[in-house]
Parts: sequence; structure tokens; C-alpha cells
Amino acid sequence: MGSALSCADILTVLYFGVLRLEPWEERDICILSKGHAAMSLYSTLAARGVLDREVLTGYYQNDGTLPGHLDRSPERGIEVSAGSLGHGLSMGLGLAHGFKKKGTGRRVFVVMGDGETQEGSVWEAALFAPSLGADNLTAIIDHNNLQGYGRPTEICAFHPVREKWESFGWHAIEVDGHDHAALLSALEADSQGKPKVIIARTTKGKGVSFMEDQLIWHYYMVTEAHRSQAMEELS
Repeated sequence: MGSALSCADILTVLYFGVLRLEPWEERDICILSKGHAAMSLYSTLAARGVLDREVLTGYYQNDGTLPGHLDRSPERGIEVSAGSLGHGLSMGLGLAHGFKKKGTGRRVFVVMGDGETQEGSVWEAALFAPSLGADNLTAIIDHNNLQGYGRPTEICAFHPVREKWESFGWHAIEVDGHDHAALLSALEADSQGKPKVIIARTTKGKGVSFMEDQLIWHYYMVTEAHRSQAMEELS
């Protein structure tokens, strides 16, 4: 739940302000590489009218409708299978390169966790993207400084983040990841002929006082009491 709330604003701005979804066959692609935040993508797709709201009731249940991690279903807006971290950017780069080769105007957006950027596969894609001229590729890092076993800055320090991406040939922008106007501005900014990365500073569990910046909410189950309090605060 904490992981989903941390990227909810990012997905909202993408789906309601940036992504071109019509015609569906020529849509922009959004990849949620941090597949453990699947519920945030499902909810956004339902709110946008891409996914039937009824299927949400079968989320993460035996013989249910939606798995806890993403299972590819492009007709429902779930572009890739995800959960094993570190692969979304490479898949996104492949799609972006294909779109460029075909001469289409389609774009690819990849939402990653900051802990995920410790994966070597992320940096292979980061190194290769500028060589391919992938200016139709945007990576968004959900930089909440919490991963499964602690703080990324303490487990495997990767700062300075912006300067690292810039040194790889990316156009890097750092913003408040819960400020819709700032996110929209960054997403719409000229990429300067480069792939673009947005470092979105976020809070795990954003909007719910007892969840905010708490590692336990990477895992903890929501009881009815938790839900009641959280919904009251979010309202």
C-alpha cells in the first residue's frame, strides 16, 4: 500500500494529463516497472475508464481478476508483466526504439522505484538509450527513499542521482513527485533530443498519516480499521 500511494500522483498526471490513448492501437505506453505497486496502476486505469471498475473487487485473491504483481494484458492497459525489478526500463527502451524505427510519434514512460535503480540492468538501459537517440523515452523515478529492507541511501547509495543520469547522457529533471503542476511541467518539457529522466521526490504512504515514510507499509496488510482511518484522511 505504501508503494502504491507513493506513485499515485505520478500515475494520475500521466494518465489524465500526458498520455495519448486514442486511437488505442497508437497509444503512448506506460510501464510500471515497480510491479509491487500494481494496485495503484489498476486504480488509475479504472478511474481513466480503461479498466472495468468491477474487476478491482477481485484484486489479489485466489481465482481473482487481478494479481498482486502485474501480469501483461495490453488490451486492459497493463503493458508488461512486472514484479521482478530492474527490467522495465530495458523493455521500455526496446519499445521506444521500435517506435522510432517505424517513424511513429508514440512515446514510452517507465515508472521505477529508487531501490530498483540499484539493479545493473537499469544502468545498461540507461547507458544504451542515448546511443539509440531515444528521445521518445521518459523514465520517472519514484524517489521515496524506502525499499523492502530499509533506505536505499543507506543500503546502496546512489547519490547524486541527477548528476549520474546526466553523465549517462540523459536530460534529468528533479521535482516534487506529489505536485501535479510540477510533474506535468517536467513531463511536457523538451527532452533536448535526449531520453529524459524525472527524479520525483515522493513519500511512501503519502496522504495517510500512519503510513507515511514507514517501512512496514511496504508489506503490511490493510485491515478494515486501517482502511476506515485512511479513507477518512484521504477524503
